[in-house]
Amino acid sequence: MESLRMIENWPVRTAAAAVVRADGTVAATHGPQDHRFYLASVTKPLAAYAVLVAVEEGAVELDEPAGPEGSTVRHLLAHTSGLGFDEPRIFAAPGNRRLYSNAGFEALGDHLAKATDIPFAEYLREAVLVPLGMTSTTLEGSPAKDGHSTAADLARFAAELQAPRLISGQLHTEATSVVFPGLKGVLPGYGHQNPNDWGLGFEIRDGKSPHWTGSASSPRTYGHFGQSGTFLWVDPDARAACVALTDRPFGEWASEAWPPFTDAVLAELA
Repeated sequence: MESLRMIENWPVRTAAAAVVRADGTVAATHGPQDHRFYLASVTKPLAAYAVLVAVEEGAVELDEPAGPEGSTVRHLLAHTSGLGFDEPRIFAAPGNRRLYSNAGFEALGDHLAKATDIPFAEYLREAVLVPLGMTSTTLEGSPAKDGHSTAADLARFAAELQAPRLISGQLHTEATSVVFPGLKGVLPGYGHQNPNDWGLGFEIRDGKSPHWTGSASSPRTYGHFGQSGTFLWVDPDARAACVALTDRPFGEWASEAWPPFTDAVLAELA
């Protein structure tokens, strides 16, 4: 796909991209697929998926208490627990506001570790990384932001997201649909969004503007981007997913480069 060559013009030292079709086949790649990148918040979908596997296995339940008083696993996954961005301080009652929260994902990791008596990084490895063959992916700290991975490994995860084997189709649909609809909030890097829709660990595009995906992306597109200059989106209408990893922090360059890149990818897939 010629569109992937656009990453050659991004102002970064190293970049890698991959497009994965709904049947799990890799449609195209560009850049070093086995180069390990720091994921930043693209760690969150991986962490969320580990929690979803735990739900599937009965180790935890979505509506059991977790985090601050009145909060549940579901609230933590959907950034509605009321916890602040980077500190375990309560700013709102659970379910009232969409407060994007690293602290919430750290509380989620602690909760799962206590429920299973397995350190969260190990649970992630056993529940998600090993079954999907993601041998170059590690969690080296916070489940909110300290993952490292490759484009090749995230392509495997993108295939799983489009044809889930580790969780049921019903749970996958719930995770990638809007949870607690209608809540306002700030999308980091893009300002206030009304509504600021999320699923369970996945951001839902809907009608957000501005946004890091493309103008041609369907409202059902879900995924995540990271402040390390990384992203993963799945567009169910296009029946494809895209991974792009770089070694330059997110900034104006990414806001300008990513949407036309996504539109070019979608145009080639059409």
